[in-house]
This record gives sequence, structure tokens and C-alpha cells, in this order.
Amino acid sequence: MSQHAAPRSAHPGQGPAKPLGAALGALATLALLAQALGVLAAPAAGRAQEDAIRLQLLAVNDFHGALETVPRTSDGRPVGGAAVMAAYLDQREAQAAAEGAASLRVGAGDLIGASPLVSGLLRDEPTILALSQMRLRYSSVGNHEFDKGVAELRRLQYGGCAPPKGTGFFQSSADPAALDPATGCFRGATFQYLAANVIDDATGEPLFPPYAVEQVEGVPVGFIGVVLKETPAIVVPSGVAGVRFLDEAATINRYVAELRQQGVRAIVVLIHQGGQGARDGGAIRGAIVPIVEALDPEVDVVVSGHTHQFYQGTIAGKLVTQAGSYSQGFADVRLTLDRATGDVAAKRAEIVDTLADEPPGNAPDPAIGALVASGAAQTAPLANRLIGQAAANVTRSQTPAGESALGDLVADAQRAAMGTQVAFMNPGGLRTDLRAGPVTYADLFAVQPFGNSLVRMELSGAQIVQLLEQQWIDQPAPRMLQVSGIAYAWQPERPVGQRVDPADVRIGGQPLALDQAYSVVVNSFLAEGGDNFTVLRDGTARVGGPPDVDALVDYLARLPRPFSAATDGRIQTR
Repeated sequence: MSQHAAPRSAHPGQGPAKPLGAALGALATLALLAQALGVLAAPAAGRAQEDAIRLQLLAVNDFHGALETVPRTSDGRPVGGAAVMAAYLDQREAQAAAEGAASLRVGAGDLIGASPLVSGLLRDEPTILALSQMRLRYSSVGNHEFDKGVAELRRLQYGGCAPPKGTGFFQSSADPAALDPATGCFRGATFQYLAANVIDDATGEPLFPPYAVEQVEGVPVGFIGVVLKETPAIVVPSGVAGVRFLDEAATINRYVAELRQQGVRAIVVLIHQGGQGARDGGAIRGAIVPIVEALDPEVDVVVSGHTHQFYQGTIAGKLVTQAGSYSQGFADVRLTLDRATGDVAAKRAEIVDTLADEPPGNAPDPAIGALVASGAAQTAPLANRLIGQAAANVTRSQTPAGESALGDLVADAQRAAMGTQVAFMNPGGLRTDLRAGPVTYADLFAVQPFGNSLVRMELSGAQIVQLLEQQWIDQPAPRMLQVSGIAYAWQPERPVGQRVDPADVRIGGQPLALDQAYSVVVNSFLAEGGDNFTVLRDGTARVGGPPDVDALVDYLARLPRPFSAATDGRIQTR
């Protein structure tokens, strides 16, 4: 019979803070329950006599609150959704049990944030509840876990009441299953976030446990969770206030050493950072590669996320997986553990699509389906409100110069809402395309799900040029701001920092004046210097505005039906 070990704190001798201690106690209770239910129990008699132990990991990443099944853009087939994914996970776990394997479900961050309205409008509580009911055990945090700040992330982990109304979100989920009967507040997750490289400035300790250890038929298996160290550069600064982020590889190696001292030889890393690769193996490219190459050889498996790709392969002898995003897939990882050494003797992985029109996806989990239906019913009056009619798809696809039709539309809406001369919109804030046909509030919320508000400010012409140059300065890849009220050309062959000639910039059809003040609108994420657009922190005469999604709703409601949107050359190259 296998046993669950509660996650151990980073520094056991010092003792965890009270919220962490409470969480670990709850995890211990869950562990006993899981043991009683046989979650990790060996299903076949006589297994204790075998040298090999089989362990299945079912790994999800970048779920992003994708509770509902959606049409797949590539071929029109329905895919994903929590109830569909639950059916697939149950089927795969049953198959593993029939083969004599134990099973455990894990995640690699961005489970919440940038979520559709059915989850995002309810503070992502339905997603936390759904993943808890789907028996997720551990997950790293992702950058989007910090979208609403550390306090809100703690609340979703440990439970508690939501902040007062007036923040652009519903007060809380109305689903009784999500609420603590004693307080009427959210229960919190039953799975545990791991955050080895996220340090609470107040305590000097990791924000959540750095690792956890599971006993599988007496063999300990360690799980370490980390997030990309660049998180502060891609999250609104207030979201990461009070925490700092350490180097991924150095942090992982520190805790690998600690796990080895405890006799743990089988080690899995859950990391919210990724790259690109293929489903059938082969080379993996991108930011994940140097991190994995720098890891201690004791690490056996790396479950990755962040880049929304489907791949499995090997880096420096370590099995590395990623399974898409938005509940469209998961990784089925099979490990063989050597009973004598406690190490991983063999490992392989398969990336599985969660198609909803074939078994088991066409028989979705009824309990999870009911949970999703509850959230949909609560948000339906607003979600189904018809706003406009799109004559054709309006997409985020950029021209070679960096302009998109959807970016133009959103920037135009923000400039109209605040009556400014110029608008700038970060491309990462546009999360999905608008499809041709009826456009509802839910569609627009899906485009801009972060709950940002608009901020009017004044920038000089020189600061605007500096802002445009920051599209390439200190960026992992060019971040082409979507614009309104301004037209400019940039020169790709020139050095970074010198790609925009002020003579090639026009505002309101007039040449830019470096010493003139211009009225500018951006969202609150950019206003705080998000995505390394730090010059926006220096904007003066600031005035707050409405939520960004409301600006888009109001703008589209005034357009003819159907409306059209296309690029018009406001960004060009020379």
C-alpha cells in the first residue's frame, strides 16, 4: 500500500508560517483520504515482490480557466473543457491501474489567469474548485497566478473571503461547493502550489512549499515547483509586490540536494517555463533548454509550461513535456522506479488531445460538468449580452511591421474612451481573436480578460520615441505595441535603441515634436511599466478610466452592424 507524505517546508528546522502549516495539515488529511481510496495503491496482489514500481503522472499546464469546451480553430472539432479533460484523465488513470501502475496528477502553472468569463468573472474560483475535484495534487505557480497579486493567490490556495465589490468582478462564486459553510467564503484549493524560487520578502521563505515528497510503495518521489525568473517583467508590478524570484536552475539544484539528503532519488520538476518541440520527441528549443541543461543529473522528469506548445523529448537525459494550453491536452508520463535504488529506471511520455467528439470526451464527467454549468448560469446574463456583429474574423495576426487588425480595434476603442491623442496597447493583453458573426460580452471578455482599467497620462514626444524603442529593449522577443492616433515607421536593420527616427513619427497626421506634451491612454498593466515599458511610469497628469473591456464594449456598440476591422498601415517598416 502506498502512502502520501505531506509537503515538507524548505527549512524544516525553522518551521513554516501559520498559513503554510494549516495547508500542510490539510494536505496530510487529504493524503490519508487518498490512501484510503487507493489513489496511489498498487492495484495487483503480489506487487510487493517485484523490483519495479510503475508510476503514472498525468500533467496539465496553462489551463487558464478553460472550463468550457470550445471549437478547435484548426479543424473545427470541439476540444477541451474541464469535464472533458476529467473524463480523459480518469480513463488514462484506469488504464494505468490495469497495468499495475499508481497514478498522480500534477500541473505546471498558469492554471488560472487570462481566463474566459465563466471563470475569470468569478475570480477563478470555479477553476480552483474544478481542478481540486479532478484530484490535481501539486502544481508550480505560473506568472498568471500573480495577475491579481499575492494576497489573492494566497486566498485561492488557502481559502478566504474575496475583496469588496467594485473591482470589475463578481463578489465570489455562488456554487455552494466552493464555499466554507462556517464563513461563507471560498474554501481554497485542495491541491498544493509549489514555489521554490518565489521568496516572500517578509519572511525570507518560499511563498509556498518548495517541494513535496510522495511515497509510492515505499519509494519516495520528490516534486519541485518553480516559475520563470522573468515573471516580474511580464506581470503588473503590483501583482508581484512583496515577493522576489530566484534563478530557476540554481533553486532547483538547491532542493535536489536537500531531497537527496532525505534519500529521495526520483525527482520531478514542475516548471512554468518552456520552449518548442514536437509530440513525437526530437529536439526541444527555447528558454527551457539551458535551464534543464544546468540541472542536477538526479532530476529525471521536467514538466514544463508557459509557451503553450505540445512536445515531449529529452534534454540532457531528462524527459521534458508540455501539453498545449486551455485544457486542450495533457501529458501521460510513465515512470518505472527501481525498488532497490529508489531511482527512475525508465521513462516515457505521450501527449494526449482532449477531443470532445470521441470517447471518452463525448461522455464528460457529470460532476465537473455541473460545476461548470453553475458558473455559466451565474455569468450568463452578462456573458450572452449581444454587443455587435463582426463581418469577418478580427485577428491578432501581425503584419511584418507588427500591426494587427484586433490591436488597431482595441487601441481605437481605448483612445475613444479617454479622448486622447494616442493609445498604446500591449499585444500580450489580447488573448484571443474575434470570430465573424455575433459578438457577445463573453467574446470581448475573452479578448481582454485581465480586468485592467484605462489610465490617461501625458508623455512628451521624446518619451513616446523612447517608448517605441522599448519594443525591442530588454525584451525576450519584440513586443509590438498596438497603436491608435499615431503612425510611424521603424528600421529593422538599425541597432536596438535606434530603430525609430523621430522624423518618421506622426501624431494626428502632424510631425512629432519631441518637446511637446501629448495625451496618451494605456491600460493599468502598461501604466505600471509592465512588459518592460518602463517609460510609462514617468507619465504625468494621470487620470483613471473605465475597465478596458468596457471601453471595447462601448466602442463596438456604436459601430455599424456588421462592423469591419483591418490593418491600415499605421505601423510600417523602412
